[in-house]
Amino acid sequence: MKMADEELPKGWEKRMSRSTGQPYYLNMFTKESQWERPTKPAEPPPPTSGDHLEQVRCSHLLVKHRESRRPSSWREENITRSKDDALELIKDYREQIVSGKAMFEELASKFSDCSSAKRGGDLGVFGRGAMQKPFEDASFALKVGELSQPVYTDSGIHIILRTA
Repeated sequence: MKMADEELPKGWEKRMSRSTGQPYYLNMFTKESQWERPTKPAEPPPPTSGDHLEQVRCSHLLVKHRESRRPSSWREENITRSKDDALELIKDYREQIVSGKAMFEELASKFSDCSSAKRGGDLGVFGRGAMQKPFEDASFALKVGELSQPVYTDSGIHIILRTA
């Protein structure tokens, strides 16, 4: 076998399956994997809704409810509020931010059910495929400095502030 055997087309990475021990190939753009060795360079997915962003930076404020995937947080061991109550809280926080009564970071630090509260809600920089789809779609649709409407995911209800 030649060393060229390990040379993969651009944008692909070889990984080992933990379950089978077999190599598989990961498209670094789409995060899709395949068993067959790729023969062509990986292509980025076509841009959606005219945006060509690779990464964004966002902060968020998450309010969990009893139907959340994990109904507990650093603030509350057992979250029992309803989805409607969570939405009312999110709407209230959003109104406080939009009206200038409170700063996003301040509310996220005090009230977010995500551990990112320690950083004022900052999630850092992330690309496509890193977050739950509704969160990703909302994040990439925002302009820098823009605040989202309530966004529903399996984790709960969020408001997202695009920071970069």
